[in-house]
Amino acid sequence: MKILFELSYVGTSYHGYQVQSGSSLKTVQGTMQDAVENLLGRRFCLSGCSRTDAGVHARQFFCTADGVDGVTIPEDKIPLAIARFLPSDISVRSAKYVPDDFHVRYDVDYKEYEYVILNSRLADPFYANRVWHYPKKLDVEKMNLAAKHFVGTFDFEAFMAQGSQVKDTVRTIKYFDVRRDGDLVTLKVAADGFLYNMVRILCGTLVCVSNGQIQTDEIDGIILSRDRTRAGLTLPPDGLYLSKVVYPDNVFSPEYERRRRVSIEDE
Repeated sequence: MKILFELSYVGTSYHGYQVQSGSSLKTVQGTMQDAVENLLGRRFCLSGCSRTDAGVHARQFFCTADGVDGVTIPEDKIPLAIARFLPSDISVRSAKYVPDDFHVRYDVDYKEYEYVILNSRLADPFYANRVWHYPKKLDVEKMNLAAKHFVGTFDFEAFMAQGSQVKDTVRTIKYFDVRRDGDLVTLKVAADGFLYNMVRILCGTLVCVSNGQIQTDEIDGIILSRDRTRAGLTLPPDGLYLSKVVYPDNVFSPEYERRRRVSIEDE
């Protein structure tokens, strides 16, 4: 059996989710592994549903501890039991015992990210490290029109950080929307997978569309070019949130055929 943990965290103090080999940098994975060890009395390596980058936040994130046969804590008691071993910027929202063949990353149906921009002339200290401050007025209508060009199955190599070694750069974007609520502009995008820095580059491209550096009718050509230099800037990590991780409804049923899809993830 495995324990599936549902987390939320503020990523400001962490160098991403994943522990880096030979590094002592503070990560969400390392912090969670310490907490699980304190709770269960032995060390587990926790596999994550994604590889969020340094400074990126998660409203919903899943990770699993393998080989927990013999653990007797009721699953509904685990969140409260582990809370005393966690810092205030990480919370276990729920826990569930799942079969050994469940894969927290490869069984994901799709993920949704949000990028939040404080679009006001002046910065707000209460949003520090939680949003990206951009003082020039954003044209949400123009950004939405451009975002629709990304919906579908395309080769997104132009929107991947240069130097990444991933070979399969085709992804399917389910939806991509931009909304304003007062001074907050939120860009929401969902896909079956994301390349390294893809969300931050997509959102940076829409900002460039808003300010006239890139025209909406250029988007299709940029996608086809597979040329990173033609896409927009890579936005800072502060405003990025992994907001939703969706698994198929029948993922825990015996008849579910496991998918094994190799891709590099994500922010």
